[in-house]
Amino acid sequence: MATNAAPIAPVCSAPMKATSNGAFQKENPLDFALPLLIVQIILVVSFTRLLAFLLRPLRQPRVIAEIIGGILLGPSALGRHQKFLDIIFPKKSMAVLDTLANIGLLYFLFLVGLELDIRAIRRTGTNSLIIAVAGISLPFILGIGASVVLRSTVNKGVSNIVFLVFMGVALSITAFPVLARILAELKLLTTDVGRIAMSAAAVNDVVAWILLALAIALSGSDSSYLVSVWVLLCGTAFIVFSIFVLKPILSVMARRSPEGEPVKELYICITLSIVLAAGLITDIIGIHALFGAFVVGIIIPKDGPFAGVLIEKIEDLVSGLFLPLYFASSGLKTNVATIEGAQSWGLLVLVIFTACFGKIVGTVVLAMLFKVPFIEALALGVLMNTKGLVELIVLNIGKDRKVLNDQTFAILVLMALFTTFITTPIVMAVYKPARKGKPYKNRRIQRQDLDSELRVLACFHSTRNIPTLINLIESSRGTRKKGQLCIYAMHLMELSERSSAISMIHKARKNGLPFWNKKPGDQNQMVIAFEAYQQLRSVVIRPMTAISPLNSIHEDICTSADRKRAALIIIPFHKHQRVDGTMESLGHSFHLVNQRVLRHAPCSVGILVDRGLGGTTQVVASEVSYSVVVPFFGGQDDREALAYGMRMAEHPGIKLTLIKFTPKPETALNPPKADVGAESKKDNDIFSEFLNLSKSSESVKHEAIAMGSREDVIAALRSMSNSTLFLVGRTSPAMPLSDRSSDCPELGHVGSYLASSDFSTTSSILVIQQYDPSINAMEKPLDDINEASNKTVSNGV
Repeated sequence: MATNAAPIAPVCSAPMKATSNGAFQKENPLDFALPLLIVQIILVVSFTRLLAFLLRPLRQPRVIAEIIGGILLGPSALGRHQKFLDIIFPKKSMAVLDTLANIGLLYFLFLVGLELDIRAIRRTGTNSLIIAVAGISLPFILGIGASVVLRSTVNKGVSNIVFLVFMGVALSITAFPVLARILAELKLLTTDVGRIAMSAAAVNDVVAWILLALAIALSGSDSSYLVSVWVLLCGTAFIVFSIFVLKPILSVMARRSPEGEPVKELYICITLSIVLAAGLITDIIGIHALFGAFVVGIIIPKDGPFAGVLIEKIEDLVSGLFLPLYFASSGLKTNVATIEGAQSWGLLVLVIFTACFGKIVGTVVLAMLFKVPFIEALALGVLMNTKGLVELIVLNIGKDRKVLNDQTFAILVLMALFTTFITTPIVMAVYKPARKGKPYKNRRIQRQDLDSELRVLACFHSTRNIPTLINLIESSRGTRKKGQLCIYAMHLMELSERSSAISMIHKARKNGLPFWNKKPGDQNQMVIAFEAYQQLRSVVIRPMTAISPLNSIHEDICTSADRKRAALIIIPFHKHQRVDGTMESLGHSFHLVNQRVLRHAPCSVGILVDRGLGGTTQVVASEVSYSVVVPFFGGQDDREALAYGMRMAEHPGIKLTLIKFTPKPETALNPPKADVGAESKKDNDIFSEFLNLSKSSESVKHEAIAMGSREDVIAALRSMSNSTLFLVGRTSPAMPLSDRSSDCPELGHVGSYLASSDFSTTSSILVIQQYDPSINAMEKPLDDINEASNKTVSNGV
């Protein structure tokens, strides 16, 4: 009798339990969801950070390391060993990994929305807007041709329109966050190329998201175009709802979070919940949960501290831990081995050529029509070809929706990696903006023409430094009608990989004045302090900002000083005084910044050890009453310090005391005076000028000290320990004043002793190094030219 075999039902593996009972219970922790997820996170984060460190000398953005790390962990490299995948990335764990990665991505897109200021896009000039449209249109059109070739060879059986739109979006995207970091790394943010690139990329970002929404709407499993229409209509309705319902709610919370007060935890919780709810709604509509989060980020008010606090609360967790998981998830889907044979590699070359040709040619042609020089236009085109996370999002959505197969997906991922990788080296090779300003003569405080304008670049890290800076400026403004004081106040801001760094860059684009918002009602303390002082005094104060990694921010300082023709750079000491009087370091990186500035500065440099000059608030002119001391041992740095003190002595509230140390014959100096005859003559000349000043002013006096040992120097300095400010030459020819070796050689022997907690807790110190072209070989030829050319060149801006 014949029997029919029963069909065999597919066997499904049991879902993973969350936690194990431990190894002692003979359970493998990697068979459980939570321990395995922890291992995956540690592996992914460690591996991508290692790659980022290795790629740092090539000045590549971190996204490159994260894309490469994801690919290497996948079936293209380590994942070729099936045992590795089975242990670390088993198929049954991928649902948990992908879910967590997408939660991180959801909040990262919320951060991207927070970074994007729609008002800045509205202010985009016509030229930048047209360049942006050209940079999108030509690669989109060329993407149509590439899609026809790919669809007829390796990506068969896909809807033509859907594949066409996905290819067009993939080839036309510019990664705004990645572009911003590359521009900052290359010091191009404030150049014409940088400004146009940022504006065009912001427009490109918005258009790309609109096109992606269209592509997702068209890529549904239902073949009816009526469904796609409904998806688009519901998406539009959600945006309208967000603008007219969600935005007022968020605005109320933002208004109730004033500057200087902590944002309520309830407001943070409500906002983050709204992000999840918006993601749920857009997922139900069918245009991916990411869009909901992105829209909420865009509509949040950018004024006030609310947006900044939101970024601060979530950026480290999202960018540091969750986002690398998305790159790993993407890398596990990327199998470079599928690109095999001449046809596949030829298609890869075709896609790369199409992407580069479309972006670069479209941008270059339109830029040159607007009179942009060819080299700048070429650099702009290469910059606009930058890809990044948004590109991967597009490709992953396309793969999940069966629009892209494995081979096409791998080709497009490698295209994104290649185009981004080549951006930095090509831009560095073709575009080298002039770093130096016009030659100028007055690179020192000590000068022949005392009526010439004194230009000072005053740097600060935070509001902590501002009262002392303003009081120092007030003391330095002198009384000459012609010898006006011009201050360039430079805010030093560290560029990191955080999302808040992109927000800083956004602010830097506003009229070139970061954080100097001119709108009524702005309560920024830095703006109020400097602008109020400028209105009260005959001092020109011009705000500036340097946004760079700390290992290269000295380049911004020195370049700005040269372009602004500064005679003095004032930089804050890397330590600040605590309440108990001890000095606390801000970090070794800040210490290195000061040392690099001293080596490369195109003018004199002063390191300000801030101990509350004039107190913690700005002092009005009539209340200025400072005692300034200049220890004078001789040498060029001491002469520069004395020249600055003589200028300060013109202020009626300044009492200047010169302590002139004369070594006894048997005293050994360290370092010894070089070229004793010439140096002594220069010392005597400036001392004669000082004596003439002291005869005409009762507030100027001097003391002569014969020093035979360091105890003589210490005793003389301690007798003046109640003074407000010490002006010290950095390389004073004096012996070490402490038994302990100093960890701050940039202050010199005298400056290190004065800055120690053993000496005083109330006296601020300005350690001055006079500009010497022989120290910097690059500056010497320029300085020789200056001496000849400035006989005919005036001292204008």
